[in-house]
Amino acid sequence: MIVQPLQGRWQWMRPFLEALARRCRVITYTLGGDLGSDCVMDPVQGFDAYVRQLEDVMNRTGVERAALCGISFGGTVAVRYAALHPERVTHLIIASSPGPGWRANARQTAYVSRPLLTLPVFLVTALMRLHVELAAALPQPGERVAFVVRAGIAALRYPALPHLMARRVRLMQTIDLAADAERVSAPTLVVSGSPALDGVVPVESTRQYLTHIRGSRYEMMENTGHSGSLTQPERLARIVEMFVNASSS
Repeated sequence: MIVQPLQGRWQWMRPFLEALARRCRVITYTLGGDLGSDCVMDPVQGFDAYVRQLEDVMNRTGVERAALCGISFGGTVAVRYAALHPERVTHLIIASSPGPGWRANARQTAYVSRPLLTLPVFLVTALMRLHVELAAALPQPGERVAFVVRAGIAALRYPALPHLMARRVRLMQTIDLAADAERVSAPTLVVSGSPALDGVVPVESTRQYLTHIRGSRYEMMENTGHSGSLTQPERLARIVEMFVNASSS
């Protein structure tokens, strides 16, 4: 079961989903409230609306127990779900996710406070950051061009909604991830990119889960940053497959 990152639309993650689907059954969905989702978010539920959506997806697909893989924001949803419903989680994979104690920095706070007004600056900054990561993750110019074309098409066909992304960041900062992580009992793998290349979530923040989740393991994907699930989907799929199979045997 894959829980989507902040942008919310599962189509953005298609390369990773397809790579993983060649190895195992994959179920995913669009985050509630977004275009393409049939889940209407109840503001009274706060962050837990995303946790309840995940449980509803599992119930509707007839899955009693599953390995959860949360990417970035999706990792925080997966951690909280694993804490609240340990009987339904066989494995937990947390990839490049904000860890316990994470708070938006000044620049991110400005984006969250005025998502539409700051959108041009956000896009320019994101493109500059991605340029650096792509140079390391995809050394061949042809690979980089193909990646940019695919990503551009996905962004146009399945646009992310800035106000929803901002709301998710605000809600994420209302929960106690440390307390949730302490309650996780499933075998857990924490994955990050290189510290020098992740300009979204500090790798040290993601690594905080290792302190709070008993027996958790860590793997770093070198030569990529926060977008490792997109720049190196086969590699992440292989990491997930090996972890689930090894800890199941």
